[in-house]
Amino acid sequence: MTLKTVLAPDLDKRIRPMITALGLSYVDAKHIVCMRSTGSKSRAIARIWGLPRIWQQALYLQPYYIIEAVSERFDKLSKEDQDKTLIHELLHVPKTFSGGLVPHECFGKKIDHNRVDGLYEEYVEYVREHPYILL
Repeated sequence: MTLKTVLAPDLDKRIRPMITALGLSYVDAKHIVCMRSTGSKSRAIARIWGLPRIWQQALYLQPYYIIEAVSERFDKLSKEDQDKTLIHELLHVPKTFSGGLVPHECFGKKIDHNRVDGLYEEYVEYVREHPYILL
């Protein structure tokens, strides 16, 4: 099967309140595009792609990121696990919002289940206190 991708505006809408609720003020939601892919041979549920600086300079663009949800795996998850997956991918965006990516272990911080679970609980609590954020 050939890899196919489509824009995923439903996921774009879901990450915006996450960025606010988790205090990721360095993340420019207008420069993150969510997509769904089908036909991937990857074992990943989702992945994030950054636009390298050399492309930014050559094309006179600001940094952009793409969150790719591998449809065969991502869409089967519960909404909670999908949200956790999106939070995980957002954690790969560096505070410099440069187009680069933060690895799973960097400067003593880890992007792992414990961290994602804790941030997911913060997100759920924020939404409970500010339900309008989902509108």
